[in-house]
Amino acid sequence: MQILGVDIGGTGIKGAVVETSTGELLTQKERVLTPNPATPEAITSSLKKFVEKTGFDGPVSCGFPSRIIHGTVLTASNIDKTWINVPVEDLFSNAVGRKVYVANDADVAGLCELRLGAARGVQGPVVFLTIGTGIGSALFIDGHMYPSSELGQLRFHGGPAERWCSGLVKEKEDLKWKDWGVRFNEYLEYVDYLLKPDLFVLGGGASKKFDKFKECINPQIRAVPAEHLNLAGIIGAALNGEDRINSKSAL
Repeated sequence: MQILGVDIGGTGIKGAVVETSTGELLTQKERVLTPNPATPEAITSSLKKFVEKTGFDGPVSCGFPSRIIHGTVLTASNIDKTWINVPVEDLFSNAVGRKVYVANDADVAGLCELRLGAARGVQGPVVFLTIGTGIGSALFIDGHMYPSSELGQLRFHGGPAERWCSGLVKEKEDLKWKDWGVRFNEYLEYVDYLLKPDLFVLGGGASKKFDKFKECINPQIRAVPAEHLNLAGIIGAALNGEDRINSKSAL
């Protein structure tokens, strides 16, 4: 099935048409900046223009930086607070003029790695972390996901962990990869202590630079970069859209 997968992040909106059977991107990835402030009206307008720019008239499915239950936004740590309690699926669908499926961005990126990437076939507990504007998470056990986790919001160093070691923090504080890697390893050790997964999969923008900080990670922790790197959100959004269309278990 061909679906337009869109990854809506705190800093950028990117997407492409995906062949869901393989995860192949059938079109060039397009990217625009997330509007600031990232209000419902502004993001909806940007998404509408983004979809129109692609010229694709098939199904649309998005990853979104929020906990989403039954199509409604429940958290807003890296978008405008006015998003809370907004029925995002209805809002996007009305704007685009067709059904738009929406789920948490980390969950859909994790879904990509579960089915087509680094967590494929892995039994036991797996934690997927996406490192970007914030830190998102997805939890798996024996190939099944527990959706809507928020490990980036764990209290750490006096506030949410993502305020200590996200990709955005690295940029804002102009941290070298080694210095940021030491911070991130502290957080990783904390999550490992709480959950003891068999595997951590690291996605988001930082996944492309894994070689620059992997030596900072505790060698007793098994951590690997996402195979689809920061494309996992686009591919995973499309996979979730396929599940929703086929009425399978979906996010």
